[in-house]
Amino acid sequence: MSKTDELWKLREEHIPKAVFNVTPYIAAKAIGAVVKDIEGREFIDLTGGVGVMNVGHSAPRVVKAIKEQADRFTHTCFSVMMYESYVELARRMNELAPGDFAKKTMFVNSGAEAVENAVKIARYATKRSGIIAFEDAFHGRTLLTMTLTSKVKPYKYGFGTLAPDVYRVPYAYCYRCAFGLKYPSCGLRCVEYIKEILHTHVAVEDVAAVLAEPILGEGGFVVPPSGWHKKVKQLCEDNGILYIDDEVQAGFGRTAKMFAIEHFEVEPDLITTAKSMAGGLPLAGVTGRTEVMDAPHFGGLGSTFGGNPLACQAALAVLETFEKEKLLNRAQLIGAKVMERFKAMQKEIDIIGDVRGMGAMVAMELVKDRVTKEPAKDQTSALIKKCYEKGVLTFQAGTYGNILRILMPLVITDEQLEEGLNILQESLIEIG
Repeated sequence: MSKTDELWKLREEHIPKAVFNVTPYIAAKAIGAVVKDIEGREFIDLTGGVGVMNVGHSAPRVVKAIKEQADRFTHTCFSVMMYESYVELARRMNELAPGDFAKKTMFVNSGAEAVENAVKIARYATKRSGIIAFEDAFHGRTLLTMTLTSKVKPYKYGFGTLAPDVYRVPYAYCYRCAFGLKYPSCGLRCVEYIKEILHTHVAVEDVAAVLAEPILGEGGFVVPPSGWHKKVKQLCEDNGILYIDDEVQAGFGRTAKMFAIEHFEVEPDLITTAKSMAGGLPLAGVTGRTEVMDAPHFGGLGSTFGGNPLACQAALAVLETFEKEKLLNRAQLIGAKVMERFKAMQKEIDIIGDVRGMGAMVAMELVKDRVTKEPAKDQTSALIKKCYEKGVLTFQAGTYGNILRILMPLVITDEQLEEGLNILQESLIEIG
C-alpha cells in the first residue's frame, strides 16, 4: 500500500466526509506556483490554495518573517498585551484602503469572521438590522455568512434555520441576467430592483448595509458593468445605508489593484479582507471609516487569536513582496495572457460559453449549449479531473458548478503558465 493510500485510509477513518477534497493527492512541499505530493508528483497550481497564495507558496519574505517572529513569541492575545505588528499592519491597511477619510482596522481569523464583524459594526453604527446581499454571492459558512451566501448546496442545505433580516437581490450577472435584459440598454435594472425591495420587502429605515463582492468569487468571477457599484453606492448614500465591500477573494492584488473595488472608483464604508492577506496564515480584517469602526462599545469587538503575531508579520511581508516584486504589474500581465488564451479557446471550443475576469482573476463558464446556456457541471468536473491527472490543479465555481476559475500565484513563471494553459486547453478539447 502506498503512503497516499495509507493516509487516505486514515483520512476516511478520522475526518468527516463533509470535509471535501478535490484531488486524491497529498501535499508534501510547495514553492512558488508548484506543489509536490508525497509520491514526488509535481503540479502547476492554478488554484493558489483557492486564492490564498497570491505571493506564491513558501514566499521567502513571508517564511523569514514567520520564523523570526516565532523565535520572539507566537501569541499573547492582543486584548491582553498588544504588539507592534498588529498596530503597524492596521496602519498600513488604513493607508492602502480606498477612501480619502480617516479609517481604522481590526483583525480576526477568517473571511467569514471578517464579514460577521463588518455586519455587527454596521448594525451597531446605524442602529438598523437589515442586510441586503446578492444572488450568486459567497461570504462564508458560519450561521450568518451561510445565510448571506446565495448557493444552497452544499453551503446551506440541511443546516437548519438561517439568520434573520437578510434580503437577497440579483447581482449584475449580465451573462445570466435575472431580468432577461442586455447591458447597457437595461439601464442597470438590477439596481432599480433594489429600490423596489426597499418598498416591498424591507423598509429603508431598517437596512443597515448592502454587502457586495466587487467581483463575484465563488459565484463565478462575474465582473459587473463599470457603473454598477457606483450606482449601488449612491443608493446607499441617499438612504443612510452603509456599503460593505467583501474583498476576501478579489482583494490583495488579484485583480492588479490591491483592492478590486478600486477599478470601479467607489469608496466603501467597510472592507473585509482575508485569503491572500498573510501568505497562507489565517488572518482577516475589517477596515472602515473611523466613525463607523468606533461606534461599538468598548469590548464589543475582539478575538482570542485574531491578528496573531505570526500572521501579522507574514502580512507585512506580503505587502513588502508586492512592492519589491511589483506583483500588481505581474497580475495585470499574466491576467492578460490568460484572458487572451481563454478567448482564443472560446472561438474553437463550443463548450466555453463565456470568458470573463479582471487582472489575474479570470474564469470560463462551460455550457452544454451556447443558446440555452444550460450549465455543463459534469463536464466541468471532468475537466478538473483531467487537469490534475496531467499535473495541473484547477478549481470550479459558480452556483451551478460549471465555471472554471483561475487563481494562480502571481509569481508563476511564464513557462509554468504556458504549460498549465496548454494542458487545460488539451483537456477541454478532450471533454468538449
